[in-house]
Parts: sequence; structure tokens; C-alpha cells
Amino acid sequence: NGKRVAYFYDQNVGNFYYGANHPMKPHRLALTHNLILHYGLYKKMAVYHPRRATADDFRKFHSEDYVDFISRVSPDTVQQWSDKLSRFNVNGDDCPVFEGLYDFCSLYSGGSIEGAVKLNHGLCDIAVNWGGGLHHARKDEASGFCYINDIVLAIIELLKYHPRVLYIDIDIHHGDAVQEAFYITDRVMTVSFHKYGNNFFPGTGNLSEIGAKTGKYYSLNVPLQDGIDDLSYESIFKPCIQKVMEFYRPTAIVLQCGADSLGCDRLGCFNLSLKGHGECVTYVKSFNIPTLVLGGGGYTIKNVARCWTYETALIVGEEISNELPFNDYFEYFGPDFQLHPDTQTKFENLNTRQYLDDIKAEVMENLRSLQHAPGVQMQEIPPDLVLYSDEEDDTQRDVRQKQRGRLSQNEYYDDDRDNEGDYMDSD
Repeated sequence: NGKRVAYFYDQNVGNFYYGANHPMKPHRLALTHNLILHYGLYKKMAVYHPRRATADDFRKFHSEDYVDFISRVSPDTVQQWSDKLSRFNVNGDDCPVFEGLYDFCSLYSGGSIEGAVKLNHGLCDIAVNWGGGLHHARKDEASGFCYINDIVLAIIELLKYHPRVLYIDIDIHHGDAVQEAFYITDRVMTVSFHKYGNNFFPGTGNLSEIGAKTGKYYSLNVPLQDGIDDLSYESIFKPCIQKVMEFYRPTAIVLQCGADSLGCDRLGCFNLSLKGHGECVTYVKSFNIPTLVLGGGGYTIKNVARCWTYETALIVGEEISNELPFNDYFEYFGPDFQLHPDTQTKFENLNTRQYLDDIKAEVMENLRSLQHAPGVQMQEIPPDLVLYSDEEDDTQRDVRQKQRGRLSQNEYYDDDRDNEGDYMDSD
């Protein structure tokens, strides 16, 4: 493989609970990590226990009053903040106040920021934080299950050393808040492949959203229809990314690997297999540019764990068996107990050859309008959000973080609408 891979994981990140019937299950991170351990993939990476991000880190992007709110609100004090809940879009549905909310944000953001720091210092070629990738959080409001935008924070860190950062998003939902954060700069190019139309969340990501001012043509959107399969996805992903690389010549990449673009996702409508999703990771890796790989959406958690484990194997260049190794959550993966499940759905592929060719043509036209590889004036580099220390990393490296715990009972079926006991089903 020849790649130095840094992998970030905190054993507490999977213990948070958004609430009954909520589709976002942080426990998917525990399943993913456990599979990575039992496949032995940890041996191919430097495994780190990330530092927790701080309120000062959050304020590099988020507003002061929003960070103050996130750091202090809790289920016990939520009534005291009633005047702020709607203002910050924190509610009982998509973005609830749950126990340990601020700690959760600190954990998932810390891995993304530290990954960026290690890339900046040349300490790894690829950094992986499956807990990150929460692309909907805005400067001063929560959105789409996301509270703190770890992606924006990591890109801000990368920009200290890199003149051009490319952001690629393969989540089924548009990477709206990352696009918005860098909409008027040419220092970051955002490229999002997502479902668009029929009021699908978040409702943005049309072809016409191309950036503004200095950032005009540096936002690229590939709006897709229901049912896209591996071949159709590859037919548009690879040509678009190839041209982006050719025109923009990024010096660092952030790849958001939301697994809700897989077939059979609880909130999705695509037909991608693990291999089709993973082919995007392999293709981006082939450019040999420092890359931060993040998680994102994904709501059928047994398939999320499979997907990110498979992509970890692709990143470290290791072939792994389709037969899942026995692990602490083995019963989740029945009845087949295989890495690659059947993810075909009943969604018809509405992305015709003509539709994809038309999208591709418009994307290429926008790329031709780009100034080739914009430069940036040299200036003094600000201090790292995380101060790097050899000695500290040696003590923080965690080669084998075993998670023996099980879900609390309230993570299983709550009612017919909550399918998170789906490790028991027969699909």
C-alpha cells in the first residue's frame, strides 16, 4: 500500500443516544470500530485516541453565542434555554438536546481537527475519522442531526498549510453547510454528489449553485435522481473528479463518505453497493494527495459498519474476507454474516444516460470557466488548533481499543417505526 494511515477513535463516541425513534445512532461507530479490530486492520494504521475539541476550536467557525449555547444546554436545563431553541434550530425532532451533546461534538470534531494537523505536518498520508463528516451544521445553527461542523473546522486547519483544498461529498444529502462556508473563496472547492428534488433534505445543491465572488465556479453540484446504481454513479463520479483534479490541482482533499447513499439505507433512495461506494474512495486515493477521510450519514447501522470497515481496508490496501469475523456485535449482521450484503432496492434508476450526460456536460462547462489552480500569497502560519507533540502522541496512541459493551435496551425497537433492532431481521 505504501500509505501512512492515521486512524482516530474514542471508545466513548458510540455511547451517545439521540433518543427513541431518532435515525441517527452514534452506536454505529462502535460497530465499525469493532469490525476494524476483528479484521486486524488496526495493525496497518497508527491508531490514535483523539484530543477533544474545545469551545475555542468551535469558535474558529461557529458564532460565540451558538457555541455558548451548545456547551451549556442539557436535558436538565433545556427549559432555561427555551428562547434560544428555535433560534439555533435545536428541537425535539432532527436536532434534539440529548445527554452529553457537547461532549459528543467535542469527540467527533477532535478527530477531524487532529487528522488535519497530522496531514499538515506530513505525519500521515491519509487520516481517517469515521465519527466526523457532519456536513449540515451551520455557523449559528444545528441542522440535519449535525451540531458542530467538524468538516469546516478541519478545512480551516488545512488552509494554514495548503493553498487549495478540495472537498468531495458522497453522502446522499447535499453538503450544504460546507458549501455555504466556502462559497465566496477559491481556496476551497466543494464537490457534492447527492439526491436532489421532490423536497429531499436539505433542498439545496442544484447545478446553478456555483459559488460567488472570488468563489464563482468553485462550488460544483451533481444533483442525482432516485435509484442510481454503481455503474451510473461511477460514470459521472470519475470524469467529474478527474477534471476537477486537472483544473483545480488541490494540495489536500477532504472526502466525506456518508453511507446513506448505499441501497437499503433507512433514509436513502439510491442503489449503491459497498463496492460501488468504495470505488469512490479508491479513485480519490489514487491521486496520492494528502486526504482526510470522514464519515457522515448512514442510518441502517449494520451496513454503515460494513461500508466503513470495507473502506478502511481499501485505504490501507488490505483484502479482507467476505465472511465477517466473529465480533462483539456479531448478531447484528445476520442472517448472512457477510461483509457485502445485498443492497438492491425496489427504487428504479431514474438517472438515464441522457440525464447524466447533460449533467456532466454542464459540470465540465463550469470547470472550463475556472482560473487554473489559483495561488495564494504566503503569510505567517497561525498556530495549530492542536499542538503536536511526539511524546504526547506516543502516550495517546491506542493500538487496540476493545469495546465489550452492548447497547442499552432503549437502543432496540421502540416501536414499529424504529428499525434499529434490525440486526434481528432476515433481510
